[in-house]
Amino acid sequence: MAKPEKKGRRRRAVMLFIDESGISLVPFVAKTWAPKGQTPVLVHRFNWSKLSMISGVTPYGKVYFRLHENAIRGPHVRMFLQQILRHLRRKPIMVFWDNIRPHTSSTVKEFTENHPRLEVCQLPPYFYEGNPDEGFWSMLKAKELANLCPKNIEELKAETRKAVNRIRRKPKMVKSFFRGSPLFQPRYRSENLKQIS
Repeated sequence: MAKPEKKGRRRRAVMLFIDESGISLVPFVAKTWAPKGQTPVLVHRFNWSKLSMISGVTPYGKVYFRLHENAIRGPHVRMFLQQILRHLRRKPIMVFWDNIRPHTSSTVKEFTENHPRLEVCQLPPYFYEGNPDEGFWSMLKAKELANLCPKNIEELKAETRKAVNRIRRKPKMVKSFFRGSPLFQPRYRSENLKQIS
């Protein structure tokens, strides 16, 4: 991590950690409060219709997010990067992500090659817990949307956007996702087990 981080500081680049996830109409069941003797009951449709999501977080507490009804593919990733470039004007951007197919597609490679402000850095394989964006997904699905029983996809979309906006209003919490990542732990960085390239 040390080499990309130093390079990012030198270029005054924004470090952006990106990941994808999905959510369905089936609720994420979590413990909650209820009056004694009244067990909470979740009523839902057992419908596995789902949404795909892509997000990016920065060490400064910013969250970027897009929803899609279909599986995330190369064109969706390109659209997300276009959105990032519009929001972060004139700033170099270092994108950190894994090597799933949408990230390595010809569409995305061509787009990043044509935009010199974007520099792509590969995270080590099988190192999901190292991506701070995993903290965002955990907060979104296991906390903000826990026990939600939407009636349809439109309601799920609306509630998901509300939940994302609640997280966006808490930049200190977003910054904590980085403190919880092994990549940003002093011990991990000093050991320098694997350099991101």
